[in-house]
Amino acid sequence: MAPIHVDESAGSDETGKGTPEQPYQTLAFALYSHPEEKFLIRKDASGTYEEPTQSALKKAKKGADGIEKKRKKAEELAEREAKERAEARERKEKRLEESKKIVLQEDPSLPPAIKSKIGNLTPLRSKRVRTSGWVHRLRDQKEIIFVVLRDGTGYLQCVLSGQVAQTYEALTLTLESTIEVVGTLKQVPEGQTAPGGHELVVDYWRVLGASPGGEDAFTNRLNEKSDPSIQADLRHLVLRGETASAVLKLRAALLNSFRQTLIEHDLLEVTPPCLVQTQVEGGATLFKLDYYGQPAFLTQSSQLYLETCLPSLGDVFCVQESFRAENSHTRRHLSEYTHLEAELAFITFTDLMNHIEAVICETVNKLLQSPASAALIKQLNPTFTAPERPFLRLSYVDAIKWLNEHDIKHEAEDAQGNVIKDEQGNPVMVEHKVGDDIAEAAERRMTDILGRPVFLYGFPAELKAFYMKKMPKSEGAESGHVFTESCDLLMPGVGEIVGGSMRIADEEELLAAYKREGIDPAPYYWFTDQRKYGTCEHGGYGLGVERFLAWLAKRYTVRECSLYPRWPGRATP
Repeated sequence: MAPIHVDESAGSDETGKGTPEQPYQTLAFALYSHPEEKFLIRKDASGTYEEPTQSALKKAKKGADGIEKKRKKAEELAEREAKERAEARERKEKRLEESKKIVLQEDPSLPPAIKSKIGNLTPLRSKRVRTSGWVHRLRDQKEIIFVVLRDGTGYLQCVLSGQVAQTYEALTLTLESTIEVVGTLKQVPEGQTAPGGHELVVDYWRVLGASPGGEDAFTNRLNEKSDPSIQADLRHLVLRGETASAVLKLRAALLNSFRQTLIEHDLLEVTPPCLVQTQVEGGATLFKLDYYGQPAFLTQSSQLYLETCLPSLGDVFCVQESFRAENSHTRRHLSEYTHLEAELAFITFTDLMNHIEAVICETVNKLLQSPASAALIKQLNPTFTAPERPFLRLSYVDAIKWLNEHDIKHEAEDAQGNVIKDEQGNPVMVEHKVGDDIAEAAERRMTDILGRPVFLYGFPAELKAFYMKKMPKSEGAESGHVFTESCDLLMPGVGEIVGGSMRIADEEELLAAYKREGIDPAPYYWFTDQRKYGTCEHGGYGLGVERFLAWLAKRYTVRECSLYPRWPGRATP
């Protein structure tokens, strides 16, 4: 037999095989593994293999004996643990068999239980109540089972003990099962905590819908470490989480507060159509479809329809889905989003910005004054503070100067809009100039540095939609540009959340705008008629609800702020 090789420097007792190419590291392990073989040993790769001395072999023998003792001890431990597991499994099986004999029945001698949602339980403390929900958390502590129940209105800690905790259903209960519980609602002792400050001492309960365990268990399908694509596919399960549900509850409160505020400002809610045959923000981002043989689109904005309401309904607003066929994958873009839009008559540009500022601040104040929504904001964004008025107002021209003064540059582009790169393949960065469309990155960086809401106003006409009112030409004379009475409201951390403008009020000016943009005025006859039959100075705005919510709740992406978000390539579930 070939001798067993040991290299004390480069060998390995874990992966070695005792060959010259894969030597062991210690003589003790070599002797333990091959007690009858001869050995060759060296200190390191620079030395030569030699037979070990007798003293080295004697020392190695002790080491080998130690390894054998450890092996036996580990073997004994493994046998003992296997025996204990088997005994535990046997006890569990026996316990399960015995539990099947226990049949819970509601005690008719107890006071009738009052049925209630979890969120309405506080006034019912010390009373016997009945409620249902999903098992949100589950903890088995000796002879007591703690269940945190969820029903969408709140969370309730339920305590199961005694026979109530010994049924087959109790011993096999799983997360996300639906159950009905009945018991006495008790305030938790001082020093202890529970959702709502109380817990239900259960005297009767039953499973309504069992959730699977094992490989198909809820936590095996979805957990915090799940890949984003899996989370998107399982959005219906993600919604059951505390954070996702809190965002959607805050969204509901936000929309309610916006509606209250707008009604207080004498605006009436209307519901414009989503199927349209006109464009608002440019044809490139329209979702086209066949509408009974006619071309039609999903709406980009309800603004044009809102304008038609002014003569009959006064100032109006809508909360409507808008659609943009824009192949953008940024964290602040969606293909379908909730668009809060408003239109106001007989106002000036200053009136418009004042109105937007007031609506934003009053809505936030309502949310903070409500204990329920204030708690949601604190949960999601603990450092949130209401924005201070007045908002900073910065003209487009001054913003260009500010960006250049702070060395915030943008990527140079050729005439076709392609990014120009240097010899190393890096984008060429250049200063901003009047006429540039300020890039999202630069806009957000400026807003984050300023650290407060900013009205960016007075954009060049060539960057804005055809219907926007122009500023007097003297205001753009220095640069040769014509500017518009338009504004974007920028928020730190998110960027643009509102876009608004005054609208062209003159019929001839609007017809010229159609011609300049190459738009056939025929399909817009109803929009043009607004200037024909009693025009007035008017303006409006659109607010992205998901962006506003991302700012309010400090969410990384607007995708977290939609029930089932849609972006390029994602229309499931």
